[in-house]
Amino acid sequence: MIRMAIAGVAGRMGRAIVRELSSDGGLELACALEYPGSPFIGQDAGEIAGTRPLDIPVQGERMSGQYDVMVDFTRPDGVREHLDMCLESGSAILIGTSGLDPAHHDMIRDASARIPVMHAANTSIGVNLCAALVEAASRVLGDIVDIEVVEAHHRHKIDAPSGTALFLGAAATKGRGFAFPECGVFAREGVTGKREPDTIGFSTIRGGDIAGEHTVMFIGEKERIEITHRAIDRVIFARGAIRSAKWLAGRKPGLYAMKDVLELD
Repeated sequence: MIRMAIAGVAGRMGRAIVRELSSDGGLELACALEYPGSPFIGQDAGEIAGTRPLDIPVQGERMSGQYDVMVDFTRPDGVREHLDMCLESGSAILIGTSGLDPAHHDMIRDASARIPVMHAANTSIGVNLCAALVEAASRVLGDIVDIEVVEAHHRHKIDAPSGTALFLGAAATKGRGFAFPECGVFAREGVTGKREPDTIGFSTIRGGDIAGEHTVMFIGEKERIEITHRAIDRVIFARGAIRSAKWLAGRKPGLYAMKDVLELD
């Protein structure tokens, strides 16, 4: 049995993962963490998620207890602490937090020399398949098309564009062979002039309870190809996170991605 710790257990993703764990025979919740001062500290993680009591109280600060893999869906300012916790325990970590900056990526890369680390912009299997399709389409179509990425999320999302939109944009540039994120155009207003070559435009929508929608457009003369993923329920992210965490636990130190789990290379 693989023991999992969840950082951000009272958040949308944390609760969804706890609910899915109840039907997975290969994983058990060993530790649950929230930010210091959270009103959920001391409450049972199962009850917070709306399932049966699990006898796993939510902890603040640093977690006590043993776990094989941590799943982190929190905020960027928690990444360093969660990496440090896993470095101390020798545990693997799956980071699903978005909005990371270059310093966070340096931390992740450094930690991966000592423990298994996966940073997943999106844990949906469908999104990762879309990324593979985007890379292939970009490579085949080349410079006969312009590329635009449009994403939509719920009103509570705090970063833009989404990590998934950036992930898909990076897949497109990998297929085309130019630099990302330097090629990104993240805002257009006023007299912008004509579109520059070798750029990718990003558009952001925020509203309601949209779980996540992403479309990559390949816009050419007389035709347009669109690759779209729409998340109907967060359960798809939870299932992908669980699948990835099970795959990651016990691996040798290194920096992994969802494409490794899905064998997309």
